[in-house]
Amino acid sequence: MGLFCLFAVIQCAYALYFFIRIFSLPTVPGNNQKINKQAQIHPVSIIICAKNEAANLKKNLPCVLAQRYGNTDGKAMYEVIVVNDSSDDDTGKVLIELGKQYDRLRIVDIASDEVKNIPGKKYALSRGVAIASYDRLLLTDADCAPESDQWLEKMVAPLAAGKQIVCGYGGYEYRPGLLNAFVRWETMHTFLQYSTYAMAGLPYMAVGRNMACTKKVLLAAQQSDVWHALPSGDDDLLVSIAGNGNNTAIVCDEQAFTYTDAKINLADWARQKQRHLSTGKYYKSTIKQLLGAYGISHAGLWFCFFVLLFSHYCAPVLMIMGLRCLIYWLIWLKTDMKLRERNEVYLFPLFDIGWMVYNFVFFPYITWKNKKHWK
Repeated sequence: MGLFCLFAVIQCAYALYFFIRIFSLPTVPGNNQKINKQAQIHPVSIIICAKNEAANLKKNLPCVLAQRYGNTDGKAMYEVIVVNDSSDDDTGKVLIELGKQYDRLRIVDIASDEVKNIPGKKYALSRGVAIASYDRLLLTDADCAPESDQWLEKMVAPLAAGKQIVCGYGGYEYRPGLLNAFVRWETMHTFLQYSTYAMAGLPYMAVGRNMACTKKVLLAAQQSDVWHALPSGDDDLLVSIAGNGNNTAIVCDEQAFTYTDAKINLADWARQKQRHLSTGKYYKSTIKQLLGAYGISHAGLWFCFFVLLFSHYCAPVLMIMGLRCLIYWLIWLKTDMKLRERNEVYLFPLFDIGWMVYNFVFFPYITWKNKKHWK
């Protein structure tokens, strides 16, 4: 019973110190009109790394190239750089055709026999950054589509206010089914974590599907030894290496979201998560300790709950667990509403328990194993 109470206290303290901040996260950045006017005079390079993404580029790239972001004369103030990383499908052909339609599209081709001094996606990213014409960068993926033609403007607005890193939301398209619902809930839960950590002055990650930064801070992060540890994870590692409470901003504006199709089977999703979670072991010690305390207390709480439920402590255990769940489920509901997700509230208890199983399954990748390929 004592251990159960300790886990409950840690869970509630975590929610009331970090997660509760989601209620004060504006869905539109403050002083938006003033910032947008400033942002329009600063050109931006959008960088997309692509490997065998012909179908996704054909579908999504026109939306990226159609952003409304220009000067007072109506001239577009951005370029889109797509790095074709040794694709063996029709990616090259798709890019050539789109290049005929959009003069602001720039293409970088990486040959299959090209010597790479940086692993995986990070090499493709470095090639894109090397030719970027502008000091402000917006990063996304080939399988992502911006929610609106205001995406670029909204995401770079904090850079005009002096920030160096901007973390946005990259969601997954709604599809019927329990796996899709859990994927969207887990993505929402991840945003809740990294956004409220950043609001508390402890930024530690972002999603490469939707983030902005200055070229200066990205080049500085690339000099870190940690940067070369994985073929992917450039998003998390950039924030972990260079982010702090003063230079990092969170954008939670529905016009600034990006969306991609979620994996439709469990095996594909598991492989994707193995890659995503491999970065966590390279976070700063304080962040790892805080995230570890959250994960361990979460699993321990549910384990003790099911054990004590059949003991003479049943009544107080139900009361304590009820209070904890009320706090968490209200916070998740608020986050769900801010992100315009369609998570069914009645599934929250199932996903709460499911997240405990999720951590056990992926524990090796969280703690010591690395995913060796980004595609």
